[in-house]
Amino acid sequence: MIYIYNCYGGTHSSALAAAYHLKKLSSDKVPSKEEILNIDIFNKLKRSDMGRIIYHGEDERGDKVYTIGRGGSKVLLPALNHLSLLFHDTFDMKEPVIFSNTSPTVPLAMTIGGMFARGLKMNWIGVPLLIIGAKQTHQNIVNLVRHTKSQRDVCKSQSIVLENQQFI
Repeated sequence: MIYIYNCYGGTHSSALAAAYHLKKLSSDKVPSKEEILNIDIFNKLKRSDMGRIIYHGEDERGDKVYTIGRGGSKVLLPALNHLSLLFHDTFDMKEPVIFSNTSPTVPLAMTIGGMFARGLKMNWIGVPLLIIGAKQTHQNIVNLVRHTKSQRDVCKSQSIVLENQQFI
């Protein structure tokens, strides 16, 4: 199985989801500021990194976990989904792919924090807001990751896209 968590910039909610998925963050407690800031790509990607698929590691079942920032594109995920299906059909790829949208978990503090930190390069305002947002949405992202991982055992398709609107 291949998991690809996605959000607008690929550096906040999807980075948190990958960290929870790989147990780099505990699902049992709200992470500290230091734990959040120690996530490998949290608030570190640039606009030029959008569309880049970033590998984060293998989970306890040997499944690979990635993230991607999709920007404002409405066509990136359908294109990646179709590319995945093409790889399954043409190159006999065996692993199913799950694309999981983490954007529905993003609270206002994280949205504004991301705008200040990444968009305006004002980390002194943005980072504290990102930390507040990451803590606020802790349980939402944990639930989204659990839901995403649960699809492994019920996945009947070679590739699925989870919009995750139930996490709004």
